[in-house]
Amino acid sequence: MSVPQYRKVAALALVAGLGLSLTACSTKSDDDGGADAAGKVTITVDCQPVAAQKELLDNWNADVKAFQTENPNIVIKSISVGQQCNNPPDFTARLAGGTTTDVFYGYMTDLQQVLDSGQALDITQYVSKDTIATWDSVDPALKEVFTDGGKLYGVPVKNYSMGLVYNKTLFAKAGLDVNNPPKTWPEVREAAKKITAADSSVAGYAEYSAGNTGGWHFTSLLYSQGGRVLSEDGKKAAFNTTEGKQVLQNLKDMRYGDNSMGARQLLQWGDLLTNAAAGKVGMFIGAPDTTQAIVSQFKGKFEDWAVAPLPGQTDLAKGTLGGGEGYFFKKDLTKEQVEAGLKWIAYQKLTPGKGQFDYVRAKPQNYPVGLPQPLLFANGTEAQKQEFDLRKANANVPVENFALFEAKQLPIVGEPRDAQAIYAILDSAMSGVLTDPNANVDTLLKTAEEKVNQLLAAGS
Repeated sequence: MSVPQYRKVAALALVAGLGLSLTACSTKSDDDGGADAAGKVTITVDCQPVAAQKELLDNWNADVKAFQTENPNIVIKSISVGQQCNNPPDFTARLAGGTTTDVFYGYMTDLQQVLDSGQALDITQYVSKDTIATWDSVDPALKEVFTDGGKLYGVPVKNYSMGLVYNKTLFAKAGLDVNNPPKTWPEVREAAKKITAADSSVAGYAEYSAGNTGGWHFTSLLYSQGGRVLSEDGKKAAFNTTEGKQVLQNLKDMRYGDNSMGARQLLQWGDLLTNAAAGKVGMFIGAPDTTQAIVSQFKGKFEDWAVAPLPGQTDLAKGTLGGGEGYFFKKDLTKEQVEAGLKWIAYQKLTPGKGQFDYVRAKPQNYPVGLPQPLLFANGTEAQKQEFDLRKANANVPVENFALFEAKQLPIVGEPRDAQAIYAILDSAMSGVLTDPNANVDTLLKTAEEKVNQLLAAGS
């Protein structure tokens, strides 16, 4: 999901408080490795949908049954951990307590936390086309996210990247070409002015600036300029640059020079999307699944929304923020357990037509089919073509609204280390230029730079 995910290192008190329950519900396999006397290999896997998600749970259980029929020597024990597994304190506590499942879910930003916990298994030698038939089609950039020191520790299963999300209805009302959205930030500025001029109650362009979402979007805007949040070695802040200043100046100019961003600021995720669903936002940056949230959670309409590649300063963006999730493998698993886990992930997450890519099943369930996400397979690969054809054939959302975004895939840049703590600091820079007409861009960036460097030094 493009929703900002909050993986924060839990306090020792949290771990201590959860210790008894973690021990009581340890998810270690019944056998201590390899196959049992009957030749069966058992693995535990988390993130089974919760009972309230009946259709998703039914789909998961059907997939487990079908997989075990195809692989009678493998037993999958499903564990439900939190609402769609998005329970950061519990994740950290399970890492600290050593009670993760054999195959456990994590965000792309979790690699360092998982490595620091000592719970991760190096799976490099096990991953190939023999265990994951589509492995050669998986985008190399996504594999790199789960790699450290040349060793692979996880398998990507979902991915998103940022683009320009825009309201076609408001574009048409402002006399803008819905098939030719802005490609640069100066063009975004001009379009935003026209949208607000056509309806003064509408923010031509909207942006986050609170709850870590401001820093999250500052990072994406910075990547679009070609900048980076941290130095290559990850030890110093690197955003107090020409690129970082351009990000904040663009926003300040739109907010106070043009009055095209609306008076209400300090927006968090739900705030902006509520306004968007009500037809009060012309443009913002986000991933394609943001449109799904606008419709399913905030009662908007798919027909209103389209997504284009992220703009840059003088052309399309030089890079776009990407993120997602994958599965790690617990240390001390046997070869047979690792291979069984890889086969399950391949079946449920990485095979066109099955699991999360079973669009034939999803379509009548009214689950959105047609969004260009998750973008797991590299352009031009066989798996990418199969997934695209299946998605198009079973689409129940207007796929033409995402054609521009999908046709021009920009270089994906991952989130920085200590992402959420850094985002919290950068919130102040974003809120500063959006709430104070006298805000000094240089001062805001210098203050944020000092705080991030202190954070990094404390954690080194």
